[in-house]
Amino acid sequence: MSPVAWQRIEGAGIFAAAVALAGMTQSGWPLWLWPLVLLAPDLSMIGYLAGARVGAAIYNAAHLYANGLILALLGLLTGQTGLIAAGAVWMAHVGIDRALGYGLKSVTRFQDTHLGLIGRNDDDGR
Repeated sequence: MSPVAWQRIEGAGIFAAAVALAGMTQSGWPLWLWPLVLLAPDLSMIGYLAGARVGAAIYNAAHLYANGLILALLGLLTGQTGLIAAGAVWMAHVGIDRALGYGLKSVTRFQDTHLGLIGRNDDDGR
């Protein structure tokens, strides 16, 4: 199996675990809030209005597992289950992106990612 396929499987696993963690720590959130929090990291696409280099940097910074992990750890340290859930949802977002083949962006164009070209389907799992 290719490294890209392994990263996609890893993303799916992180998505599943993070959704479970979010559900266990913040079941009191209203249903309408879940999709908003899940899609929040994609607001970083606005960075592309300043050009591909700035856009890729902002998008990539927002699409790191570490951001969600740090947020969840802050929640754990402060006893705020909402922060734990928000961090888990952030990790879930990044995980599902990776599972679907949406990787970290290259400065060349939005479709070029570390997992390959978005939309391309070849024999190495991209």
